[in-house]
Amino acid sequence: MCQQSCCIVGAGPAGLMLGLLLARAGVPVTVIEKHDDFLRDFRGDTIHPSTLEVMAELGLLDEFLALPHQQAPALYAEIDGRTAKIADFSRLPTCCKFIAFMPQWDFLDFLARKAAAYPGFRLLMGCQVVGLVEEDGAVQGVRIIERGNEKTIRASLTVGADGRESIVRHEAGVEIEDLGSNVDVLWMRVSRRPDDPAMPTGHAGPSQGLVMIDRGDYWQIGFVIGKGRFEDVKGDGLPELRKRLAAVAPLPLERFEEIAGWPDVHLLRVRMDRARRWWKPGLLCIGDAAHAMSPIGGVGVNLAVQDAVAAANILAGPLKDGTCSSGHLAAVQKRRAFPTKATQKVQLMMRRKRGPAADASQPKRPPAFLRFIARSRVLPHLTGRLIGIGFRPEHIRS
Repeated sequence: MCQQSCCIVGAGPAGLMLGLLLARAGVPVTVIEKHDDFLRDFRGDTIHPSTLEVMAELGLLDEFLALPHQQAPALYAEIDGRTAKIADFSRLPTCCKFIAFMPQWDFLDFLARKAAAYPGFRLLMGCQVVGLVEEDGAVQGVRIIERGNEKTIRASLTVGADGRESIVRHEAGVEIEDLGSNVDVLWMRVSRRPDDPAMPTGHAGPSQGLVMIDRGDYWQIGFVIGKGRFEDVKGDGLPELRKRLAAVAPLPLERFEEIAGWPDVHLLRVRMDRARRWWKPGLLCIGDAAHAMSPIGGVGVNLAVQDAVAAANILAGPLKDGTCSSGHLAAVQKRRAFPTKATQKVQLMMRRKRGPAADASQPKRPPAFLRFIARSRVLPHLTGRLIGIGFRPEHIRS
């Protein structure tokens, strides 16, 4: 039979990793991205040990880690006035026993450059997907707008890797199970100074309403608010937000004057959902297009990468020999459904312990499960394994 091709919508972690792996296996692949570049701030940029293991298996780890990044061998939270270890990666059976904090644009650019080395790989930037091509009961490609002109990209398999607002998923009529969310997150940055308090990377403040990530020359700050409360926060005014930040952060109020206006405050609308069925004939959804995750644990990027590895392992051979069928697409979902559901279950359990408000403007004691972990010498290693590796780590086989 003739070799089959693949069209991937979305040049995020899932889309570019799958594109790289399929091109590496000799499958013709086109990745379509609506933006002109990867330069967007406050995206998921925690690279977990499971993803670093994949990079090692591809022989790319040393070159990848030469890019600017910070390493966190453990994660910490402020528990009852003291800094406590809540996740320890030191005992993981991986080559890297740390989380790498790296701007996502550097990660994506690295994957795109490595994929471009293969002759069957093509990346189309600045192209908006406007619909699917459906013939004979199957998806056979996408319609795109490129520089104002509508074009058709035909492919034997179309993969939706275009995030939680997936146009591919919408156009395909994929049914979504909404798991709900009671919080949103505001992301900001303030400069990092030499005399700032020493804080472990990934420090979480009182009641875990605040997260501070060391980015070298600045702090990336995440502030938890109640779901849909951003307009209320804006109504209270920027000075009040600065006061709330200073109340839970180990920095003085004047440092938050660097947040000069609301354009400096970026809203992440937290969602948790999953597709009931990830596929239909000729189409597969992976990553956030198949399951939107809570930011708890920073696992979204890494689950997306694991989806891509599993998809490549299952689909590369059939695509190459022209036998890829709906049965293979169903096998991808079957492989990845358990780690997705298990991770979301843990996130839901953690969320429920927080209570309904989950608003850092009303500080409370840290959740009971965090206080329990902080008192144990063993449990931080367990949470380190759940965060760092997950429930079903994938390995390169394609």
